[in-house]
Amino acid sequence: MRDQDMADLSSEERERVQMRREIIDDLDEEFELSLEEDAAGGALDASDRAFRRVYFRELIRLQGELVKLQDWIKATGHRLVVIFEGRDAAGKGGAIKRIAQRLNPRICRVAALPAPSDRERTQWYFQRYVAHLPAAGEIVLFDRSWYNRAGVERVMGFCTDAQYEEFFRSVPEFERMLVSSGIQIVKFWFSITDDEQEARFRARIEDPLKQWKLSPMDLESRRRWENYTRAKEVMLERSHIPEAPWWVVQAVDKKRARLNCMAHLLSLIPYEAVSHPEVLLPERVYHPDYERQPTPASMIVPELY
Repeated sequence: MRDQDMADLSSEERERVQMRREIIDDLDEEFELSLEEDAAGGALDASDRAFRRVYFRELIRLQGELVKLQDWIKATGHRLVVIFEGRDAAGKGGAIKRIAQRLNPRICRVAALPAPSDRERTQWYFQRYVAHLPAAGEIVLFDRSWYNRAGVERVMGFCTDAQYEEFFRSVPEFERMLVSSGIQIVKFWFSITDDEQEARFRARIEDPLKQWKLSPMDLESRRRWENYTRAKEVMLERSHIPEAPWWVVQAVDKKRARLNCMAHLLSLIPYEAVSHPEVLLPERVYHPDYERQPTPASMIVPELY
């Protein structure tokens, strides 16, 4: 709607139009991400288009439930850690993005740690991860975690056999300690096929907007597919404990994987709706002697669109 048309509306009608614009802007953010993925995958067939409508409806509904979860976590002081592991290009980042998309970044934050520094390599292995654990009323989403030692470090030879065995001796104790201190741990493994990973890697190679996602380590992981499979199987077997079990997300279909992951995460936490006091927008205070100063033209961003 043009500015002139807006000026002809009553204040109540303008408020409704502005609220609708805000809602559409929020939805467009997700549409843009989805369109980018669909374009990379080619034209959608009828069944894909039908599920796409279901996907957006369920995504918004689940994100609404995540907001309720966030409010409950803040109100109760619950502490939640969600770990996302999987092969390169398995869809971990996309799932994390949709989970955090509508949440308050002061309550829900993402921890995506780089390779350890020389100093960190001399510390207790779990030390750098401890600094990112949640305080009361916080959610932390780990985009890869301390399980790097069981995966990439093992396969690429970045740790010794002794360090590897010490990790599996320590990790159940470490996680039980966190749980006993009041931190809930949810661990997701995103599972994709050999063919699907190859297709996603090729799409990244051809898409200039996604080439940054491909590192030399990712390309080497492609060659060592079977080694990663063995490492994953050992990891799931040796670190699947009652206090912090693993949950495997079938992730060949990205959209279904996100919905299934979000729904299962919500099912694991006994959250309830939290009542909020009614929010009343105060009237603006007007001062008769106040005059808004014009902004210098040299400071205005050119309106190219």
